[in-house]
Amino acid sequence: MNGRLGGARRLRAWHLWSLPRPVRSYVLVVNLIAVLSTAATAWLVPVTGTDLVRFGVLTLCAAIAIEGTRQIERQREYDRAPSVAYVDTKAVWSVAAVIALPPVLAAAMVVVTYTIAWLRIWPHQRPVLPHRWIFSAATVLCGTQAAVVVLSLGMHHYPGPPESGLLTGLGDLAVIVVAAALRWAINTVLVMIAIALSSPPKSIGELFSGFGDQILEAGALGLGLVTAVVLVQANPLVLVGVVIALVALHRGLLLTQYRRDAHTDATTGLVTKRRWRQLAEELLGRTRAGRKLGVLFLDLDNFKTINDTYGHPNGDLVLRAVGDALRAEIREQDVCGRWGGEEFAIVIPDIHGEETLRQVAERIRHQVAVVSVALPDRDTVLTDLTVSIGGALYPAANITSVDDLLVATDTALYRAKQGGRNRVELAPPTQ
Repeated sequence: MNGRLGGARRLRAWHLWSLPRPVRSYVLVVNLIAVLSTAATAWLVPVTGTDLVRFGVLTLCAAIAIEGTRQIERQREYDRAPSVAYVDTKAVWSVAAVIALPPVLAAAMVVVTYTIAWLRIWPHQRPVLPHRWIFSAATVLCGTQAAVVVLSLGMHHYPGPPESGLLTGLGDLAVIVVAAALRWAINTVLVMIAIALSSPPKSIGELFSGFGDQILEAGALGLGLVTAVVLVQANPLVLVGVVIALVALHRGLLLTQYRRDAHTDATTGLVTKRRWRQLAEELLGRTRAGRKLGVLFLDLDNFKTINDTYGHPNGDLVLRAVGDALRAEIREQDVCGRWGGEEFAIVIPDIHGEETLRQVAERIRHQVAVVSVALPDRDTVLTDLTVSIGGALYPAANITSVDDLLVATDTALYRAKQGGRNRVELAPPTQ
């Protein structure tokens, strides 16, 4: 009885229930489609003893690969910006399964690989975020079932019997490529929709930032085809080479992510302090005669109290929510960055003057005030957040560089905090 009650409490603790209704509904619908489509294709092809042996070989290879790369995967997930789609290299094993094994075992391979990864790579996320992992597996299952339909309709033998081999010509190869591409496309589109619903982007470009990394997932799909051919037509010991290649692919992914992280703050998805400064200097240099450039400095009021009361992980959720609110309020050409701790900086090019800058700052202040943050490990929703804002304009007397702007905005921010917080102060006009 206590076990059932504990399970119910853990289920209620899932962050899923605190998501906005459109996001929650979308996640549940995709999960349901995955279950129904998997059940519909499960017994299209009967399972033989040879299939079970091959499934066991793939499972063993997947477990070894996941174990060998789990530290890299943890680092990738920790550093990944929330708006960037996850590159799933586990696709090697599930793609090989959908090509070489009956549909029910192909679906089982998705479940097995995601379960192993959940247990070995992300134990710190249990029990509050299992819905995210379940949803990710569901999107892959949806793509897998679509691939099953393409393969069963297009290949001469699906899956290829041992005596005929896997491929009987270029036609079968073309069908496999189409099926793998469809599987990837469905999975990617479903994930991108979830990202767009959770944190609406300002532009299509922002939604697809980091999309180039998906070429690495294409590499995983290619390895999946090689794995399927080796599994059916060669010595399974050759799959050791695939495991080694997969580890190398992971290291390439981590290097790519490190390069991006030099520009992106992992907690908020905003640009880093260093990148913000680079972009601010570029925009300042392009400021036209007769126009002005504004800079706002923001400090989240009493943030230390949030960290001390609810813990730093929940404090990070608050910072992320505030970052999303700032992104939603500024224009595409503006640049918003996390300056450090609970401080943010925004550069606003091509504005008319002080009144425009004040209006923007007030809109941002009001936008932050309506932010609400559900804490997944507590029955708590944080509201009534406030922010103090300081601002300055370029050009102005004694302001000729980004450093001058930063000094002026920091001074104005200090006045805002000294004046009682939750207010906007601008550097006094000097020109």
